[in-house]
Amino acid sequence: MPLLPRVPLGQTPVRVMTIAGTDSGGGAGINADLRTMALCGVHATVAVAAVTVQNTVGVSGFHPIPPDVVAAQMRSVISDIGIGAAKTGMLASGAIIDAVVDAAAEVGLGRKRTIPLVVDPVCASMHGDQLLADEAMDSLKTRLIPISTIVTPNLDEVRLITGIEVIDRASQEAAAHELHALGTQWALVKGGHLRGSTSSPDLLFDGTDFTELSAPRIDTGHDHGAGDTLAAAITCALAHDYSVPDAVRFAKAWVTRSLSVAYPLGAGHGPVNPLWRLEV
Repeated sequence: MPLLPRVPLGQTPVRVMTIAGTDSGGGAGINADLRTMALCGVHATVAVAAVTVQNTVGVSGFHPIPPDVVAAQMRSVISDIGIGAAKTGMLASGAIIDAVVDAAAEVGLGRKRTIPLVVDPVCASMHGDQLLADEAMDSLKTRLIPISTIVTPNLDEVRLITGIEVIDRASQEAAAHELHALGTQWALVKGGHLRGSTSSPDLLFDGTDFTELSAPRIDTGHDHGAGDTLAAAITCALAHDYSVPDAVRFAKAWVTRSLSVAYPLGAGHGPVNPLWRLEV
């Protein structure tokens, strides 16, 4: 697959930011973001929004970072280092989401500003249960998604955000319309959880046209961090000035390759594996 360009060693690479929660098991969240970002050849910065207690079996607890501290991390890094794109992941609470949105306005981050923002709306567990309180879901829908360049929910998150149960192409299109109506520039309705499909059909929508991106379905039970990895790869490509459709195509190929070499870990779900990049 085509890879992102790299600068010569010793020169400053493209910079990006992930605003999300940690994963103590190392498979998802900021941990997955940093793995993909480093292997894509960019310099990754972070604003930690929450610390989770989790392993391969599940999440047993999480501890939000004070909202003003999350926002301060963003301001400190972006004012000094500068970034070409950013992504959000688990933001834990409505207060943190509001702080991120307010800070984004100050630093030029988000739709119609100078820095693209990828919103991975982490609001559902792997079993489809809602992870965010209702007030946080409201902030997600009315404040964060409207400033996003692209939003990248999985199907459980689509259901929680839009109320639409995606089961086929028609409902996938309907969900894309609903997501776009919330204010995002581009809506990506991922098809990885369409278990009845022999492929993994993602649908990208800009408010007018649909672009379908399909890949073979990888037969693996080790897919922890796939959504984070996809969003992180989109962020890296946007920082390299890729168009949104081309950034999604790159990320789709990246996560498909990472799924194909995913590995078992612990007693539960192992992580997707972008370490294949080391052998290319």
